[in-house]
This record gives sequence, C-alpha cells and structure tokens, in this order.
Amino acid sequence: MVTDDAVPAPELPPRRVAGRGPGWYRGDCHVHSLRSVGGELTPGQLTSAARAAGLDFLAVTEHNTCDTHADWGRPAGDDLLVVLGQEVVTRTGHWLALGIPAGQVVEWRYGIRDDLIERQLDQVHRAGGVCVAAHPQAPYPSGVFMYPYQGFDVVEVWNGQWRSDLPWNADNEAALAEWGRTLAFDIHRGRWRPAMGNSDTHLAGQLGVPHTVVRAEELSVDAVLAGIRAGRSWIAGSVEIELSLTVSAGDRSAGIGERLATEDEPAVVRVDVRGVPGGTVSFHTDRGTTHRESPTGTGPAAVTWQTSAAESLFVRVEVRHPGGHMAALTNPVILS
Repeated sequence: MVTDDAVPAPELPPRRVAGRGPGWYRGDCHVHSLRSVGGELTPGQLTSAARAAGLDFLAVTEHNTCDTHADWGRPAGDDLLVVLGQEVVTRTGHWLALGIPAGQVVEWRYGIRDDLIERQLDQVHRAGGVCVAAHPQAPYPSGVFMYPYQGFDVVEVWNGQWRSDLPWNADNEAALAEWGRTLAFDIHRGRWRPAMGNSDTHLAGQLGVPHTVVRAEELSVDAVLAGIRAGRSWIAGSVEIELSLTVSAGDRSAGIGERLATEDEPAVVRVDVRGVPGGTVSFHTDRGTTHRESPTGTGPAAVTWQTSAAESLFVRVEVRHPGGHMAALTNPVILS
C-alpha cells in the first residue's frame, strides 16, 4: 500500500541523452565530489564545470561509497551523461568500477594477498560495468597498482593527479611505458586492454585535464562503456585538442580501436592534429617508436607514414607539446 508518508524514489541520472547519435564524445571518468577525501565540489558544481569544459559525459567515482549516486539526477539534466561508478581503494591499489547500478558498493577491504580481487571484478562485469586499473604508478601507499592487469578491461595511463597545472608527470610516463610494453603481446594473444586518461578531479579547475574521447553509437551509458571497452578512444590533454588517426590499405580503412585487413598491401597511416602548435607526432608499433615528425606552422597539422602488416602488428600515436609533455595519445589500430 502506498501512503502519503511514502518516501519518493531518488531521481537518478538518465542513462541516455536523447538525440545524440553516433559520434566522438568527450568525457572524464574519474571524478570526485566533496563526499570523497580531498574533494570540495558538489555534484551541481561538477556538472556545471563539465558543461563549461565542453565535456559530454563524466563518471562519478567516490572513494568506496555510493552515497552520492542519487544526487546526480537533477544536476545532470538532459544534456550531460553521468555514469555511476566508484573508486575502489584497496590496500594494494585503486581501481575504477564504471557503470555499476545505483546504490551498489564494490568491496574494498582487501589486498593482493587476500585473493579477493577476481570476485569483485566479476561482480562489476555481471552488472555490465567496466573495470579500470587506476593511476598504476601513483607514488603513495596503496596508490601503486600491485594487481595483475588480468581481469581488468582498461588501464588508466594518464591521471591528472589532482593537478591541472602539470597534468603529465613521471608517474604517467611510467604507466604509459608499462602499458605499451605489454600491448604487442596482448594483441598477439587476442586480448588487449585499452588505455584511458582522466583528471582524478577533487578541486576546482581540474575537470577534463585530461579526458577520454570515445567513439560511441549514441551518448548513453551502455554505448560509451562499449566504446571504452573496445578501445575506440583517444586521450586529450584539453578540449582544444582534436585528433584523428586513420590507416588505409587499398580501398579499405580503419580507425582507432579497429582492425584493418591489409591483404599484403602497404598501409598508409594518417594523423590529423589541431591545438598542439609546435608539437611532435610519433608513431609506435610492436617494434617501438618507428617514426617521429614535428610539423611546421601553428595551425592544423597532417602527418602520414607508411608501413605494412608484415612490419607492424599495430600502430598507435602520441602527440607531445614542445616541452615534451603529452598532449594526446591514441589506442592502436590493429593490422592483419
């Protein structure tokens, strides 16, 4: 029986933004409100900041709690997608559970010696969520990721580390190198883990630095998570940066996170970059860094390079500012 004293159900954020079909969507999947230690922003302030920054979606990832899940419905409105999640802070590493049901809390009271991580990953996967190894080289107790990547879907190779003034540092460089070293083996074995980048926002001015740009069939939780899981994404240091990566062979072509059957024809790799004046574009394959070029001029830049499936198992791209700090990086295009 429903009475006048019944407590209304909380208003949860919608799982889809109407009218937003296939496209590239920008989002930050590691965001904290004042409910997390060190956080100082409300859900309303964070959603306003996301709109001001030009983001299409964000994921709320409080430390070991779902207390704010019900607080995001009204601030999200009908133009910003909010993905419910959690930063699972364990004794031997942090990880992000993205796309979990409202009110679900993922257990965190364990370490690598307890052999409990697989059970928690299975819980998130059964709910349709994505599991992300967070800031694997963070230099503080419990921050360094000690678990194997097996069972995780994605690796956060670029983390803002609470700093919008210097979002790329030695910790991110080490995380990227570690992920890059395993990429060839994983692709060869048929199961590779995409990279992603997030701000780890706690304070004002940090949101979106960096963020992940995802190719999704629509702006919905399921479609965005599918794009992230498949590696159809690249990482941007700011919304001013635009990038595209295409590999062509004959009349066939493929983009980021896709596979291209070259049929023994040469593969032409083209990168278009905007927003990184004076930057350097580098191409990376299973043989390491294979080509590097610094386009002249301050406007949009286009760089091409040729390889083949016999020479390269995959191609991914990094774009760096003149000082060497990362501006953007992509997941691979796989050649076969």
